Amino acid sequence: MQPMKIQSIFFILFFSVLFISCGSSKKAVGESLDASMNAKSLIDLHQAKEPVFKTLVSRMQVQYDDGEKSQSVTISLRIQKDETIWVSASILGITLSKMLITKDHVRYYETIGKTYFDGDFRLLSQWLGVTINYEMAQNILLGQAIFDLTTSKYTASVFGSNYRLTPEKQSQILKHIFLIQPDTYKIASQQIMQPAEQRIMTVDYDSYQVVEKQFFPKTIKITAIELEKQTRITLDYRNIDINAQVSFPFKIPNGYEEIRLD
Repeated sequence: MQPMKIQSIFFILFFSVLFISCGSSKKAVGESLDASMNAKSLIDLHQAKEPVFKTLVSRMQVQYDDGEKSQSVTISLRIQKDETIWVSASILGITLSKMLITKDHVRYYETIGKTYFDGDFRLLSQWLGVTINYEMAQNILLGQAIFDLTTSKYTASVFGSNYRLTPEKQSQILKHIFLIQPDTYKIASQQIMQPAEQRIMTVDYDSYQVVEKQFFPKTIKITAIELEKQTRITLDYRNIDINAQVSFPFKIPNGYEEIRLD
């Protein structure tokens, strides 16, 4: 068996174990965990912790490693909730790239190779290794469940020091699992798998910070696996301001080459 196939099978088996192993509510749990917590109550508590704001401005340090290249950049992030995400990456004050994400559109350019993209969410999906849309991207940045938890039925249980939510009926196309912190009711980890494409994405939240009495992520770690390729991204929020006046300046420079996806 080829190494690439062995690796793919290993990660698929590992992911499957998370759905069926340990975490029984009959086992001893920490003081902050309620073994009788049902899925509806847990979902309601999680949704109640979604940050309420009109705009968000932040700076963050981003570490990127895809096995071939590793890079650390400073990111300026601006969000108009449920409408626009604007990102500008720089090193030593020099702009490397910009991205503008709206409900159905992604625009991006980078200054080193002088390339740009102007289209749908395929570029982001390719980078992260799973199919993604605007709501999913925003939820990842805010520490919320990547999917709408009210559209499916879930089972709640205890998994280690967190609560676990798993769908009662798993799709064969897209499987997922959520771990929720017992103290904040924010996401501790969320994992998504597309078996046919042999893709897995795990998003871990190491810590949260309080901004105007609301919980926002402090550190986010994203691991994306597709076949033999693994990409790791760490986002470290340095500061967060909400409800400030923001603008979203974006213009693709002349003379750049368009990125075309297969």
